[in-house]
Amino acid sequence: MSQTGRRHDTRISLSGEREEPAMFSASSKIVKAGGAKLSGIEEEVTRALFDLQSNNNELKADVAMIMISGAKELDVANGKKAIVISVPYRYMKAVRKIHASLVQELEKKFGGRHVLFVADRRILPRQTQKNRSKQQKRPISRTLSQVHNAVLEDLVYPVEIVGKRTRFHQDGTRLIKVLLDPKEQAGYEYKAGTFASVYKHITGKSSVFEFPVQQ
Repeated sequence: MSQTGRRHDTRISLSGEREEPAMFSASSKIVKAGGAKLSGIEEEVTRALFDLQSNNNELKADVAMIMISGAKELDVANGKKAIVISVPYRYMKAVRKIHASLVQELEKKFGGRHVLFVADRRILPRQTQKNRSKQQKRPISRTLSQVHNAVLEDLVYPVEIVGKRTRFHQDGTRLIKVLLDPKEQAGYEYKAGTFASVYKHITGKSSVFEFPVQQ
C-alpha cells in the first residue's frame, strides 16, 4: 500500500499486537507481536494466570479462555501501586465473566497491588477531505470520546457509572467527575484514587471518582 493510502490510527493499549502463542506454558497467556520480549511485570502476570489455570479448580476453565496483550505496573494515589492488564478486545467478555474472583485472586498473588483490566481499542482519525472514503465510515465506537468512555467502564467494572460531569477551570484545564453507583461504595471506594491515576495514564485526562449520597 502506498504511503498516501495508508490509514493511521491510535491504539489504546498498554503493549503490543496480536500473535498466536505457544500452548501449555505461562507464555501462552500473552500475545506479543514479533516475539517481543516480555517485561518483568508481564512475566509475573502470565505466571499468575497460568497458575490459576493449572491449579484453581473453580477458575481454571474460565482462565483458560483468557489471553492478555500486556501489563504495566503504575504508581497510583496514596503511595500505592497498580497492575494494569491489557486484554485483546475479543477476550474481554471472558474476563468479565469471572472478573470479581479473578481480580481477588490476582491481588492476593501480587501482595495487595490493585489489579485492573482494560481492553485494547483503536481510535480512528476524524474524517477529512483527504481521508474520507465512501467504502469506510468511522464507527462511533472508534471515536476518541467513545473509546475514552469505554476505558472508564473497563476501569470501574463491575461498578456502574451513574453520572459524569466535566468541570472547566479558569486556567483552561478540565476535570472529569465520574459518579459511581453508591450501592458499591463500601466495596470499591478504596480504589477511587487508583481509577483516577490509571485513567490519567491512559488518556491524559484528569478525573475524580465519587459515590453520590443516596437520597
